[in-house]
Amino acid sequence: MSPEGFKRLKTWFKTYVSRYISENPDDNHAIRLKDEHTFRVCGNIALLSKKSGLNSEDMLLAKTMALLHDIGRFSQYRRYGTFSDRDSENHAELGIAEIAAHEVLSFCRPPEIDLITSAIAHHNAAALPEIRDGRMLFFMRLLRDADKLDIWKVFCNYYRQCRLRPGGAPNQTIVLGLPDKPLCSPAVVAALYERRYARLEDLRTLNDLKLLQISWVYDLNFQPSFKALHRRGYIDQIAATLPSSEELNAPLKQIQAFIRSRV
Repeated sequence: MSPEGFKRLKTWFKTYVSRYISENPDDNHAIRLKDEHTFRVCGNIALLSKKSGLNSEDMLLAKTMALLHDIGRFSQYRRYGTFSDRDSENHAELGIAEIAAHEVLSFCRPPEIDLITSAIAHHNAAALPEIRDGRMLFFMRLLRDADKLDIWKVFCNYYRQCRLRPGGAPNQTIVLGLPDKPLCSPAVVAALYERRYARLEDLRTLNDLKLLQISWVYDLNFQPSFKALHRRGYIDQIAATLPSSEELNAPLKQIQAFIRSRV
């Protein structure tokens, strides 16, 4: 991967996204949300790559993964009007199809293409595949960390806006159509107690979604990722929007201790 190649990809990406802009302001807001998210993930992965000591070529590979990781979101939204994979299609698979259809990686070497597409294919998976290729696993984990750091930011901003403007209509694109009820599903709470990633299929309420986002801590991989999470305070911000209860206090304290231990 060369600087010229990455520059060409950025130009292609901007042109590609522009085709999804319409006269509908709500649709445009959703498209811009993913467009802006993409470039912040590029910034996150550059930060993590630098802290991890990657050379310039590998850093460009990492940034390419970040640039293309959500390319499937745009066709997903146009076809289905949602970013919910369970209500449409897996956006990572849609992204791989778009990358192939537009031949955007045709200038890359086959090992680079394999590395980039494999990381994108698994960036939203519940778990990584059991493979022995340490280099591939490293990049998969790097992309997942960079992505989570910005998803936390997006939702923290949204929850903050909701507190400032109580009573407003929820953004269904962001909350995945989940009702804002003062309940937490037992299966989601159990995942926190068991120090594991909560499952998307167990979500029943907006509080469940918040707990799922908090549980991502147990899928974070690198010390610089934990340092960024701790410094930005995302978990505290999300936890502050949850109902206060003994049921949640213990696992939330456990998570904060886990973050501190990794920082």
